[in-house]
Amino acid sequence: MEITKNSTIGDVLDADRTLAPYFFEMGMHCLGCPSARGETIEEACAVHGVDVDELIAKLNAHEAK
Repeated sequence: MEITKNSTIGDVLDADRTLAPYFFEMGMHCLGCPSARGETIEEACAVHGVDVDELIAKLNAHEAK
């Protein structure tokens, strides 16, 4: 799965739950709530003041392992 800015958090976590710690690192601790699962990664990064490109790179690097 290629993860992009437009990927929803829910889809990403459904595909690979081991990615959850990357969201926790950015301060997103309620991954199970409906609004968090429906947000795109870009939207979540904007709310939490995180560099979206940096997070996408980390998530895709983890997936490439």
